[in-house]
Amino acid sequence: QVQLVESGGGLVQPGGSLRLSCAASGSIFSINAMGWYRQAPGKQRELVATITRGSSTNYADSVKGRFTISRDNAKNTVYLQMNSLKPEDTAVYYCNADVILATMFSYDYWGQGTQVTVSS
Repeated sequence: QVQLVESGGGLVQPGGSLRLSCAASGSIFSINAMGWYRQAPGKQRELVATITRGSSTNYADSVKGRFTISRDNAKNTVYLQMNSLKPEDTAVYYCNADVILATMFSYDYWGQGTQVTVSS
């Protein structure tokens, strides 16, 4: 019923920048919080950043000052601007959204993931 499609991943050198996008589509009435998580090889998935519908944000300590999360409620889209990237930022990045469907039930959805590799 709802799909989250991520884009913008890729290979970048240390110190570089990337911008991830995640667009939600389907039988959406509204979206509460949206967020980005990441999972590096051999590690558990971890929170990167979240943003409420009213644009209150929360960041992992490891990305504060380097990453910025934002959203466009009209487009049901969340963005992650990543600057000053480090090799330890290498991971698969997943989009997450708390979606209120047209039926008024709320469900948690995940995107398929997009690879970010930071390497020289």
